[in-house]
Amino acid sequence: MAVLPPQLARGADLLAAGQLEAAEELVRDYLVSHGAHLEGMRLLAQIAVRLGVLDDAEYLLDNVLERAPDHHEARYEYGTVLMQRRRYLPALHQARRLLSVAPGHPQWRRLYASACDGLGEYDEAIAHLLKTRGSRADEAISAFRVAAALPQGAGGAFLALANMKSYRFTEGEIARMRAAEAAPEAPLAERCQLCFALGKALEDRQDYAASFEYYQRGNALKRSELMYKPEIAERNLRLQAEVCTSDFFAARRGYGCQRADPIFIVGLPRSGSTLIEQILSSHSQIDGTLELPEIPRLVHQFRNRVADEAPKYPAVLAELTASELRELGETYLEETRVYRHGAPFFIDKMPGNFRDIGFIHLILPNAKIIDARREPMACCFGNFKQLFVSGHEFTYDLADMGRYYRNYVELMDHWDRALPGKVLQVRHEEVVDDLEGSVRRVLEFLGLQFEPACLEFHKTARGVRTLSSEQVRRPIYREGLHQWRKYEPWLGPLRTALRG
Repeated sequence: MAVLPPQLARGADLLAAGQLEAAEELVRDYLVSHGAHLEGMRLLAQIAVRLGVLDDAEYLLDNVLERAPDHHEARYEYGTVLMQRRRYLPALHQARRLLSVAPGHPQWRRLYASACDGLGEYDEAIAHLLKTRGSRADEAISAFRVAAALPQGAGGAFLALANMKSYRFTEGEIARMRAAEAAPEAPLAERCQLCFALGKALEDRQDYAASFEYYQRGNALKRSELMYKPEIAERNLRLQAEVCTSDFFAARRGYGCQRADPIFIVGLPRSGSTLIEQILSSHSQIDGTLELPEIPRLVHQFRNRVADEAPKYPAVLAELTASELRELGETYLEETRVYRHGAPFFIDKMPGNFRDIGFIHLILPNAKIIDARREPMACCFGNFKQLFVSGHEFTYDLADMGRYYRNYVELMDHWDRALPGKVLQVRHEEVVDDLEGSVRRVLEFLGLQFEPACLEFHKTARGVRTLSSEQVRRPIYREGLHQWRKYEPWLGPLRTALRG
C-alpha cells in the first residue's frame, strides 16, 4: 500500500486491530472531506469486505480501477470480491487481465483457477478440483497427502481427504491430526478443520464416542466465530409466509418472465439434492450446472444492510411492477446462460433457494421446483458432521440445526398452501427404495419423457462440485440412511429442537 495520509494510516491501523466500525467512520470522513482518494477507497473496500458488505466493496474497487486501470493490487482484490459474490465470469475476466501482466504470479493463478472452478471449467482448475472429474480421484488423494505431510497448515489437506468418503486414514495420520489439533499454538481455523477430519477418521473406525467428541468440538469452534442468531433466521423465514400469500400471488398472475427453462432443486444441504441433480442431468433435455448464485444475488439487492433492522424483504416485493418482475426473470436467464450447454432446460441446485420460492415464482412463474427432503435426524446430523466452506451457519449447533429444519418444513408447507402444485417434494428414502418409480414421477412433473439413462446416473460424465461427488458416481446405496443412529446417545438436543 502506498504511503497514506495520517488519517487513512490511522484507519488502516484500526482495521488491522479489528476495530472495523471506527476504521470505517474515519476513512469515510476522510473521503467525504478530500474526495476520491484511490488508496482511501481501496482501504474502505477492505473494511467493507471484513464487514461482509461485499456490494460496497465491489463498487469501491470498480471505481478505483476506473481511475487507475493498472492498479494490480486493487484488481486482484476486485477479482477476489467478485469470487466471494459468486460472480465467476467477471472474476475470470479480472484474473485473465492480471495474468496477461504476470503469467506466473501465484495469487493471480489461484484466482484464475477458482474462477474456472466456479464456472465448472474443471480442466482449467488446480489440485482441489481433481476429484470432481471422478476418474482422477487417485491424483487428488496423492496431492492432498503430499499437502498433509507438510509441517504446518495441514488441516485443510486432512479435511479434504476426509471429504473423499472412500479414503481411510492410517494410524499415523490420526496420531498426527490429534497432536496438531491439541497444539497450543494451533490457529482456531486449523483446529476446526482437524476436528472434523478426526470425526470422520474415527467414525470410519467405528469409535463413535470419540468421533462425536471431535465433531462436537469442531462445531463449537466454528460456532464461536459466527454471529448467527437463530431468532433472526426464524423471523425472516416466517415473514415469507406473512407476505407471500395465495391472494398476493393471485393479484400478480401473469407477471414475470414466462420462460420455463429453469428447474430449481431446493431444500437443506445433505438432503439428497445432488443425487436428484445427477439423475436429471442424465436426461438429454436437461443441463446440469452448479449451485448457481444468481437468485441469492438478485434477492440481495432488496435486503437490509444490517440484519437486526426491520427487514425490507420480502415486503418490498409488493412494490415491484409487472415489467420489473419480468426484467428480473430475464436478468436471471441471461446471467445463467454461461453455465448452460444447449439443452432446453437446466438445473439450479442452490438449496437455500427454498427461502425465496415466492420471489422465484414472481419472476419465473413457469419454472419447476423440486424440494429434496430427507428424514430429519439423518439430514440434520449429516450437516452437523460437515465443515462447510462458507454459509450454512445454522449447522454448527444441534439445537440450531433442529430449529432451522423445523422452520424449513413450516415454510415449505406454506408454499404448498399458497402455490398448490408448484413444488414437488422428493424424499431421499423413497428414491433409494424405488429409483425407477421416483424418476418417472419427477419426469412426469417436469413434463418430460422417461429416459433409461436417468437410472444409470452414475455413468453420466460431468463434474460434480458438492460434497456428494463420490456418492453420485456409484449406483443407489442404502448404507448412509441410518448412520445417524450410531450417534443417537448424543443427539438429544437435536431431537428436542426438532419437536419444538
